[in-house]
Amino acid sequence: MLANFCQSGYIAFMSTMNISLPDSLRTFVEEQVSARGYGTSSEYVRELIRKDLDRQNLRDLLLKGASSELTASVNAQYFQDMRERVLKRD
Repeated sequence: MLANFCQSGYIAFMSTMNISLPDSLRTFVEEQVSARGYGTSSEYVRELIRKDLDRQNLRDLLLKGASSELTASVNAQYFQDMRERVLKRD
């Protein structure tokens, strides 16, 4: 009962978007829904969008890191020093 309430509350905040697909893509989506255990094509598309958001976020973080200032070199001694600092905290 609580799950139904939570789900209905979640769905209430969702809006609808209709998309048009050629038959070949529609068939592909239907196959993926069936093969991967999604309940609906909407669940499959939402998952694809979430993965794309994650990919874009990772890309942004990598670009931010690549454009940041250089720091000291990371080598075996760096990791050894880090291990020692962590072990001293225990």
